[in-house]
Amino acid sequence: MTVENDNGFSGAGLRRLREVLTRHVESERIPGLVALVSRGEETHVEAIGTMRHDGGAPMSRDTIFRMASTSKPVTMAAAMVLLDECRLRLDDPVDPWLPELADRRVLRRPEGPLEDTVPAFRPITVRDLLTSTFGLGMDFTLLDSPIRAATFERTDYSVASGPAPAPDEWMRRLGELPLSYQPGERWQYDLSNEVVGVLVARVAGRSLEAFLRERVLDPLGMKDTAFHVPAAKIDRLPPLYGPDPATGEFLVWDEAEGGRTARPPAFQGAGGGLVSTVDDYHAYFRMLLNHGVHDGERILSRPAVELMTTNRLTPAQQAARDAMYGNIVHVSAGQGLQGGWGFGMAVRTRRGDYASVGQFGWDGGTGTTAYADPARRVTGILLTQVGMSTPDSMRLINDFWTTLYQALDD
Repeated sequence: MTVENDNGFSGAGLRRLREVLTRHVESERIPGLVALVSRGEETHVEAIGTMRHDGGAPMSRDTIFRMASTSKPVTMAAAMVLLDECRLRLDDPVDPWLPELADRRVLRRPEGPLEDTVPAFRPITVRDLLTSTFGLGMDFTLLDSPIRAATFERTDYSVASGPAPAPDEWMRRLGELPLSYQPGERWQYDLSNEVVGVLVARVAGRSLEAFLRERVLDPLGMKDTAFHVPAAKIDRLPPLYGPDPATGEFLVWDEAEGGRTARPPAFQGAGGGLVSTVDDYHAYFRMLLNHGVHDGERILSRPAVELMTTNRLTPAQQAARDAMYGNIVHVSAGQGLQGGWGFGMAVRTRRGDYASVGQFGWDGGTGTTAYADPARRVTGILLTQVGMSTPDSMRLINDFWTTLYQALDD
């Protein structure tokens, strides 16, 4: 364990945190993990277990992980830079940059046939994309609907399927679909973040990664954060496992060397494509806690950070989101059940577990979690190589947060 200072956490609490994390690894359901907790200037890191389920190299502080949806809070910063510079405006239509989304048709019924549509009441705006309310996305109440099947067929790029095409082709396919809901009406997960990535690239005039690296990653020293792992670092990337839900057998979703993460993707997925380390993510979330400043350099304006990290949903949108996540609690182990959504991340609007109201961040389907708590000045990051095909990684994440909050020395 790395201990830089010992005042913000109790020694007994940190020992218990390590014991709980170790117990999950010793269960043989989580091969390895890296966890970082910080408060003020104090940082503690645990690296437990191995890179592979059958042994091999140990986990280390600089192990690189596929961040999955935990990418969202970081890639959203690129859009916030453009807002700060007045190159984007929240309530402008996106049509000039994303003509594929102009003149939308909307399903008469979200679960209805794709041909039964009405005109959109208004254009899609930048705000609609940043708040995940543009009219399409993952909706756990519509899993068997024609629009869900069509969206999956045309745009999916998950580990379980094939890689997405280049952004222009991806947008062309997306533009063939009607919206499930009117723009701004309902919060839906994930797809909007991918569109934001394309929007940023077109407005900036370069790839999402190039712009993100220049304006966010490099200034923060996030040297291991990217959309793929180069050959020189591939030995620091574990395989990604998706355990068989029935047997628990460790099935490989993505190998390290020669896998999908080992080569640059045609589509740089803002919603789930980043790889990173605990220290890189710590730098990012500390910047957010410090109102947009890192080592005296301003990365984002204070109002931009406040927009990202406070709830942006209306009561009606919030109610629909609560209902949607409440119906999948057996899958999410509490993920998404504590309130609202800002820009690219969850924001806790009520006390539903050990974490404080106002905590912001998100989780990833590859077994990752990263949140910061402005009230307690706490950041926590836990990274594994076990996808959420079983509840094991979410249970680990839940126990991480439960013990982290008990370790605060107040």
